[in-house]
Amino acid sequence: MVVLLTRYSFLLVALASSVAGVILNFSSALLANIAWSVGAALGLVLSIRLLIAAIKEKALGSDVLAVLAIVATGLTNEWFAASLISLMLASGRALELWAQGKASKHLDELMKRAPSFAHQISSSGEVVDVPISAVEIQTRLLVRSGEVVPVDGTLEETAVFDESALTGESLPVWREAGTEVNSGVINSGSAVVIISTSTAQTSTYANLIKLVASAKEQASKGVRLANVWAARFVPLALLIASGTYLITQDIKQAVAVLVAATPCPLILAVPVALVAGISRAAKVGVIIKEGAAIEKLAQAKVVLLDKTGTLTEGGPRISNMIFAKGVNPDQVLALTASLEQTSANIVARAIVAEAKKRNLTLSLATEVAEVHGHGLSGKVSGKAVQVGQPTLPLAPWATLTNALLMEIAVDELIVGYIGLDDPLRSESIETVANLKTLGVERVLMVSGDRKTTVESIATELGVTDYFAECTPTQKLEILKRETESTSGSVLVVGDGINDAPALAAADVGIAMGAKGTTAASQAASVVIVEDSIRRLSHAIDISQVARSRALQASTIGMTLAIVAMLVAAFGYLNPSQAALVQELIDAASITWALVGRKPRV
Repeated sequence: MVVLLTRYSFLLVALASSVAGVILNFSSALLANIAWSVGAALGLVLSIRLLIAAIKEKALGSDVLAVLAIVATGLTNEWFAASLISLMLASGRALELWAQGKASKHLDELMKRAPSFAHQISSSGEVVDVPISAVEIQTRLLVRSGEVVPVDGTLEETAVFDESALTGESLPVWREAGTEVNSGVINSGSAVVIISTSTAQTSTYANLIKLVASAKEQASKGVRLANVWAARFVPLALLIASGTYLITQDIKQAVAVLVAATPCPLILAVPVALVAGISRAAKVGVIIKEGAAIEKLAQAKVVLLDKTGTLTEGGPRISNMIFAKGVNPDQVLALTASLEQTSANIVARAIVAEAKKRNLTLSLATEVAEVHGHGLSGKVSGKAVQVGQPTLPLAPWATLTNALLMEIAVDELIVGYIGLDDPLRSESIETVANLKTLGVERVLMVSGDRKTTVESIATELGVTDYFAECTPTQKLEILKRETESTSGSVLVVGDGINDAPALAAADVGIAMGAKGTTAASQAASVVIVEDSIRRLSHAIDISQVARSRALQASTIGMTLAIVAMLVAAFGYLNPSQAALVQELIDAASITWALVGRKPRV
């Protein structure tokens, strides 16, 4: 509550001063002027702060007219007009802050995922928890099942890892003894011992955090839409006000022109249009954190799409099964699923789900043991069952070519294979087509997954530009090339930690929030909460409507303001009357800003 009051204190005091002035005006003109002058002083402080910030950013803002108008009305004792300008200025800033939202500036969630302790194995074999910062190279560490690997290391034994957060590979990856494993991946099998090859400060995961921080700092800032108009409108207003004074030698008449010129339609209508767009986006499951993001979304020309969890479901699904001649497929699947019930592995869950889908009866497995780097073994209904990584070569009748194969053996005889893939989302093809309808010129797929898998998905989508086996750094390089070669905005859509640097550096980073990591959501300025890539095209469409309405509202407001300035220049409006006319112009502009149209997609 304190933070909220601090952010909107200018608006609260300006509102209180204006209301008090109106009330006191019926009893004492002096007290009313004092109340209005308080609001005017506050508006002057706010407008000067905004003007200084604009000068530092080398961007002429609409705030310059507010400064001149408040100063001029104050010098001519037009405190009511000054207070109204202050109120409108504070209201506009409050709306703009609301539209922008509270964008994350820290990497707290990304840091939280990093382990703070490591299980160090002493020379005597005792396991001792030590701060991760104390881990040295060539230290033996124990990584328990389900834990994040704390530092880079070499495996002492074969193990299986979930590397999806770092590489985008959605299926479990088996690593042989003696191979390298990166920090940040999850141990999906039994406890395993690694020999550290990096410290916490130099590990893969630590470097990724630094990369995200660097990308966030270098991300381009959105240009306030109001400033684009202000750059054209401010000189015109100053010219008319100056001309009025030179011709009439009446300072109040020139001040009236300035008051009529105060760009309240810019200060109010533009943020209102953006807020309306943010609200509409939220209704369809898209959270837009920053006001600048909705402007950039509307100008999208290039979209970089991650594969795993963005275009695909993000987890393995059974797509093919093949069995030896003479065996009962349902019986073999029931035995397999009964054994896999004991495992929390994502592949095991997919197999159990398939068995339940077929209404197969499952039994409780006994004597279950995990075979490192292979899978599970145990007894089911008196039969010895083994499920895991295939032995090579495959049986002659095994003709599957899936991304992941699971071999099934019953009583030491190979009886079947299960093929799993990460399937394409049902709405992905439609979404890519919709993006082109909305004016997106290039759609690229950029993934850390294997080339064959990426190529297959790209072909299915009809995407001709794709990149496979990309590291976070390579994704940034691709983003940089695309940003330099297009006049519009470049969007990045992803859901993994490996996407976070590109999400932070893009004109607009869009995180698939339902299945995505908190690191991705933290780095992005837009989060798709509802787990559907279809919402991407909806977000762009809504943003285009919001930006269009903001431009139209500005056009209406500026046109009417020019008319009011000319009327004031001819002496038909004093400063207070000009302020009231400006309020009517505001109302017309805001009403138009809030009007929406039917979405195209």
